[in-house]
Amino acid sequence: MQKHFYLYVVAILAVAVSSCTAPRSVIHSGKVTPKGQFKAGFNVGGNIASEPISQLGDVTKAAVDAVAKEGEVEYSEQIDVFSKALMSYALDPVGTTFDFYLRYGVAERVDVGYKYATGVHVFDAMYQFMGPTGTPQNPGVGDWYGSIGMQYSGQSSGLFDKLYLDKLIPVLEFSATRRDIVVPLVFSKSFGPEEEMGNISFGPVYNHTFIKYGFEPSRIVKNAAGERVPVEGVFAKKNFPSFGFFVNGKIGFKYVYILPSLTMYYQDYGTYDFLEGKQFEFSGVTIIPSIGLQANFGGGRAGGRTR
Repeated sequence: MQKHFYLYVVAILAVAVSSCTAPRSVIHSGKVTPKGQFKAGFNVGGNIASEPISQLGDVTKAAVDAVAKEGEVEYSEQIDVFSKALMSYALDPVGTTFDFYLRYGVAERVDVGYKYATGVHVFDAMYQFMGPTGTPQNPGVGDWYGSIGMQYSGQSSGLFDKLYLDKLIPVLEFSATRRDIVVPLVFSKSFGPEEEMGNISFGPVYNHTFIKYGFEPSRIVKNAAGERVPVEGVFAKKNFPSFGFFVNGKIGFKYVYILPSLTMYYQDYGTYDFLEGKQFEFSGVTIIPSIGLQANFGGGRAGGRTR
């Protein structure tokens, strides 16, 4: 097992150059980690969101560079375009994703996990309400499992560090923080006794996002009674639900597995306040594909109850 662990560390270091995206993919099985055992692994993938992609299509790098160089910027429709692009990207960042995680079985039907997703700290727990709780060495009766969980994550607007939109931050003085709660309902079919050779899993997933954002554009001015005055800032809090479905798999044997996954969400982000009393609505579909490696280790309670 030491050899496998070193392989994971090397892979983590090699891929740790991805964007800061709220981790909402679902890779869980309906069977939780057996009591006393650990799971460790990593995933790479992407967050493909239709709304920010649409808004980014209206923004050119040349226009961003031109505005970023100006000491004082006249308010115009172009500023609204930039503001919408920043906001939509904060609502659902587009880019590659990477995370590594550790899970532990704390009780017969409960496991907990920690995930680090390129600057985002994630905590979650899963409860198994259906299926046996044994191990391949001491299997229970049945090959279908069901579990429900809750995941919490939080991130700030380091979101733009790897995108040319970061040049707009000093101009619009945009800031955003978000918190996400993800609730997956997972059903899975075992391959072999107690998922010894893997599984296929699927189910619905609910996500709720809480976002706090603001614009304080001291460099943006407008004409008022013949004078150039700064545009007034905007600060607000919003929250919105997302509904989705996922399917994932686990393919391997005993200790090491490959985990392909696909998660899809639809969200109506809602209506947001912008500069000069403007309001804009956002909605769209998000697709999150991923693939990863996972290792199981630890003796567990092979001789415990398996019902």
